Amino acid sequence: MPRKNNRNTRGRIISAAWKLFYENGYEETTIEDIVFESQTSRGSFYHYFEGKDALLGTLAYVFDEKYEQLQDQLDPDQDALQQLARLNHDLFHMIEESISRDLLARLLSTQLLAQGEKHLLDRNRTYFRLLRRIIMEGQKKGQLRDDLTVNEITKAYALWERALLYDWCLCGGEYSLVSYTDRITPLFLESYRPEETGKKEVK
Repeated sequence: MPRKNNRNTRGRIISAAWKLFYENGYEETTIEDIVFESQTSRGSFYHYFEGKDALLGTLAYVFDEKYEQLQDQLDPDQDALQQLARLNHDLFHMIEESISRDLLARLLSTQLLAQGEKHLLDRNRTYFRLLRRIIMEGQKKGQLRDDLTVNEITKAYALWERALLYDWCLCGGEYSLVSYTDRITPLFLESYRPEETGKKEVK
């Protein structure tokens, strides 16, 4: 029970911080604001974080919270590619609506320079576990090509999403992230459909 409470406290601090970063801006948000919004204490804050800058590396946690919600909303009647497209749409919608593009760019840049742990690449994240599950089930049902491993397809999909986010930040958000990914991601995903599917259906 204490471990769960600790996780909840850390999660409340992270969620509150990113909400305030979006609403007020990073520079204008103080530790006191975060403590008040999260209904925790300064002691709890400093137990988990050395300072406000340490929160910049926690955006992956915010993403995973969203994925934990989304995995219960997936339609079991949809095939693996449709489920992946749905995840992509819903997460990117959340990013465009509630995550500061400047902070997202800062996260991507810090991950490039990080020498140790890279949160975005942590294979134990909810994100990667969910992708592997969908892709594994898709291969078993013949919805995804099997000449590539689950890990290879998972890596390619994650790389694709990072590339979309990087380009959106690089272009200064001059286009809608959601509208663009809704048009282009299904085309990318089609390359992982079994080549013989059409022939088998004809027979």
